[in-house]
Amino acid sequence: MSASTLSQNQLQALQQQHPLLWLNSYYEDTESAPLTPDPAELDAAEARLALFAPLLAHIFPELEPSAGIIESPLLSGSALAEELNLKEAQLWFKGDHLLPVAGSIKARGGIHEVLWFAEHVAKKHNLLGDSDNNCLHLATDSARHIFADYTITVGSTGNLGLSIGIIGAALGFKTVVHMSADAKEWKKTRLRERGVIVVEHSGDYGAAVEAGRKASTADPKGYFVDDERSTHLFMGYAVAARRLAKQLEANRITVNQQHPLFVYLPAGVGGAPGGIMYGLKSIFGAHVHCFFAEPTAAPCMLTGMATTPAQPVQSVYDAGLDGLTEADGLAVGTASQWVCDATRDLLSGVYTASDKSLFSALLRLKIGANIEVEPSAAISYFGPTWLDSPLGQHYQKAHGLTAYKDNATHICWLTGGSFVPPEEYQAYLNTAQQLSS
Repeated sequence: MSASTLSQNQLQALQQQHPLLWLNSYYEDTESAPLTPDPAELDAAEARLALFAPLLAHIFPELEPSAGIIESPLLSGSALAEELNLKEAQLWFKGDHLLPVAGSIKARGGIHEVLWFAEHVAKKHNLLGDSDNNCLHLATDSARHIFADYTITVGSTGNLGLSIGIIGAALGFKTVVHMSADAKEWKKTRLRERGVIVVEHSGDYGAAVEAGRKASTADPKGYFVDDERSTHLFMGYAVAARRLAKQLEANRITVNQQHPLFVYLPAGVGGAPGGIMYGLKSIFGAHVHCFFAEPTAAPCMLTGMATTPAQPVQSVYDAGLDGLTEADGLAVGTASQWVCDATRDLLSGVYTASDKSLFSALLRLKIGANIEVEPSAAISYFGPTWLDSPLGQHYQKAHGLTAYKDNATHICWLTGGSFVPPEEYQAYLNTAQQLSS
């Protein structure tokens, strides 16, 4: 890994799949992030989700109570704070595993991007009539007839495919999801039941994405949702930060130098955690500290963010890893070059966890807080414990954070799980109990 800033000891720990905390040496170094996301696009994403909320409430009955706004609760983690040794600090879980429609964090970016494309097609065919605000026109038979001529394609390990597939099919688009070998069978079944075409691949996430991109490019009416490069996905995720800020305010949670905010985000290719991190930093600046969480077998954001700026991001394969993990939502070999180039200066660090520990966390969340998530979402649970490590203490000292256990707020982002079939979740629990015995 000649283009990487990883030390020999770090690389060795990575290759041996030892859990580790990596601190980002490019943090707050703006020159390390050659791309600058446009804040106006975040404003536009927030406005678009509000504009089309009545449409979403119309086509998805579960959104009627929220008037079409797709949002998750901020759940108290006080019952688990003591076992994470947080003392007086506040522990919360951001419940994106409960997001309606798609059941995961991917509901944010995925649904936003499909709405953007639907708006684009609608304007091209004058489906909105005289007013852009008449979004219910997009639910008419005439709109569905036009949308059916267009194909939306995406490559996915599972959850993004669910998000794109469900909203795309609901609006009438022909929707195709290319899924990698590690995608769960129940996710494929759920998509097919919605009329989505699922194309299975024997290769990894990158192979599925490339196959989807190639097929979509050959279709004159094809639209490819590019998880590796999409600003529409990125900004859809970033809207979550503004919503979270309102939830913090409602819970009377202060964020400043004396009351820092730590956020732990499961990371795959990087679009979702990168977008949320971008949104959080735009609101709280230096007072929020974002750490990505990855499985030891597939820490692609770690290898990507550690890549020397202006170089192609290094993959987990470059580090000698195979990328095979039970955390299917995080089973990615190469991070998004775009996300790394746009946010390298915003990331505090990355920690990794073994598959065995993911099941342990899944069990602790169920027993301690009755929270049911996928293994990939459970990885955020470990975030606060890394601040007790020597490197974690070094980070606090370097940034003047002396009261993380007393005055800080910690948010573990839970990214998926509510759509997991009961028998599948029970299998997770059985595995967790076997591993813990």
